[in-house]
Amino acid sequence: MIITVNEKTYCVDRSYTLYQLKNEYQPLADMLILNGRVTKQDCIIQEGDRIVMISKGESPSEDQMSSLLIHRHSSQIHNSLNKAVIGIAGLGGLGSHVAAALTRIGIGTLVLCDYDVVEPSNLNRQNYFIHQIGMKKTIATQDNLLQMHPYLKLITHDTYLNSANIGQIFKDVDIVVEALDLPFCKAELVNYILKHMHETKVVAASGLAGYDTSNTIMTRKVNERLFICGDGVSKVSQDCCLMAPRVGITANHQANMVLRLILGKQE
Repeated sequence: MIITVNEKTYCVDRSYTLYQLKNEYQPLADMLILNGRVTKQDCIIQEGDRIVMISKGESPSEDQMSSLLIHRHSSQIHNSLNKAVIGIAGLGGLGSHVAAALTRIGIGTLVLCDYDVVEPSNLNRQNYFIHQIGMKKTIATQDNLLQMHPYLKLITHDTYLNSANIGQIFKDVDIVVEALDLPFCKAELVNYILKHMHETKVVAASGLAGYDTSNTIMTRKVNERLFICGDGVSKVSQDCCLMAPRVGITANHQANMVLRLILGKQE
């Protein structure tokens, strides 16, 4: 009969029990999950059963990680994501969360660029932790992402982006996520890519400050190569600061737009 063990399909005898499988496939497993429920009882395996065996603290192999993602997304989608190379310009509130979302869905390669360090004030909205204060954002982000997906390919650039290096840093990427702070830097990046990198798409952001309704944040298609996420109007001021909820919503709009573009979808 056919069963699934740790996302892989096996053919076993009908007389097999759960503990026999454990002893054969993963004898050091600490936890057994049968069809979505944790169990400590031995039982006879049934046709179509899905078993997950977990050894606490043990990282899945690269093949197991691929199998897990294929099971969730299908092999066609996983292969498309695994082949993609995505650039992220800026690793603050937007970029650090975009990177995490793309890592979790199985993007093959991320090219990350930021010159800043993690500061205490970043913790209200950025994907960092107290022990990372003072670390370069490229290093802290790399550490976080590899805990999510240890086989992710990462290329980091600890430098200030400008028109002199944008083309070199992002030369091999399919899509660039604009996640910079200053309007001048945002414009410089977007204009350079649209003018000089004719095969590259840009997913930018504008308007994400404050705590207005989430429903004003959306993704707009400007042209075939430029997409902008946010409400388009809210600006940082003394009475309207950057906060985790709307920043996170906008970041995930950007990540979702990247996903759609990889899969051939448009707004």
